[in-house]
Amino acid sequence: MNKIETSLLAHLKNLLATETRRRLFENFFSLSFLQVANYIFPLITLPYLARVLGPEKFGLISFAQAFIGYFVILTDYGFNLSATREIAIYREDKEKVSEIFSSVMVIKFFLFFLSLGIMSAIIFTFEKFRQDWDIYYLTFGMVLGQVLFPVWFFQGMEKMRYITFLNVLAKLIFTIAIFIFVKRSSDYLYVPLLNSLGFILAGILALWIVFKDFGVFFRIPSFKDLKYQLKEGWYIFISTVAISLYTISNTFILGLFTNNVIVGYYSAAEKIVRAIQGLWTSVSQTIFPFFSNLYNKKPENAKLLLIKLLKLTGVVSFLISILGCLFASFIIHIFLGEEYKISVEIFQILIFIIFAIGINNILGVQGLVSFGYGKNFAQVVILGAGFHIILLMILVPKFVYLGPAIATVSTELFICVVELFILRKLKLL
Repeated sequence: MNKIETSLLAHLKNLLATETRRRLFENFFSLSFLQVANYIFPLITLPYLARVLGPEKFGLISFAQAFIGYFVILTDYGFNLSATREIAIYREDKEKVSEIFSSVMVIKFFLFFLSLGIMSAIIFTFEKFRQDWDIYYLTFGMVLGQVLFPVWFFQGMEKMRYITFLNVLAKLIFTIAIFIFVKRSSDYLYVPLLNSLGFILAGILALWIVFKDFGVFFRIPSFKDLKYQLKEGWYIFISTVAISLYTISNTFILGLFTNNVIVGYYSAAEKIVRAIQGLWTSVSQTIFPFFSNLYNKKPENAKLLLIKLLKLTGVVSFLISILGCLFASFIIHIFLGEEYKISVEIFQILIFIIFAIGINNILGVQGLVSFGYGKNFAQVVILGAGFHIILLMILVPKFVYLGPAIATVSTELFICVVELFILRKLKLL
């Protein structure tokens, strides 16, 4: 064992003592349970909805979710990282925490009403949206639920059990209701309605907990406070918008240029892959505030720990991707049925984003963002978005539903390479 490893182990032994150890393990297991729930609940409803609704209605719902996803991104405005970091740093100061909370919530509600206006203008301007206006407004309830639920606050306070309880509650209600109310293809409107109600209920309960259990109070924020939070979240917001160009935009663009049936084949395969990807989220959410704090106090130790985590993530995520590719036909048959045979090829390509995004998260979020280089992270993602658009223009006309899958995996790998180069240049890795 070399000196670096000995030093790292000694640091970890001290770091993971008493309160810090309990908090980290509690957060990890809370979010692990949440991600298991996030993994199980969609995989319970997905086979049912895919078969009952059929590719066309399933594709329409997926297209609506992709469209509304842009407004979720707008209202989040990067606060899930920037505000989390602020809360993590000042969590012992209730006055400062209340200031941050109030400023972020005011901005998020302003962005919510702005989003509602933009969505309404689009729906009543274009026939493609106008003919299904009801599904878009019902799906928009997800945006309100996301605004109400301050995930960033609980992450920053490192009290993940609240996130777990409320999200599991919302998903449980939604899952049970799906089997009760959705019996045939014509019941498709119940899906976005029930989903939105689950999000809104969880959001209301979350706010009640923030005020009751954490002693946070609302105060009218100053213009200076609002400006500061907007500035802090800007680069993360831009990077999130750019990320959407090679995540939710795949389904959205496919829906604009093809039809709901093809969208159904693509989005069904993608939902299974994203469910598997969600297993990593518990680790990512747990260690982000931890890395932010550690780098703020002992940057060298944070760098060493990042390297260890990068190696572990690479091995595990690559094995998952290989196994998913080998058993793609079996997985699609079990979860989607014979009607979705086309989804097998899509799944075999998309499954490799598990590896690419796993590495990407370590290098980008845990590395650049938590170490205070959010601007660099945004620039990388914007570069990746441009790269993705070029690939889409080349690949979609030639490969149709396989085009977005190939473009997505290629883009994630491209971003990994660029982030690795920047981290080495900054001597952070």
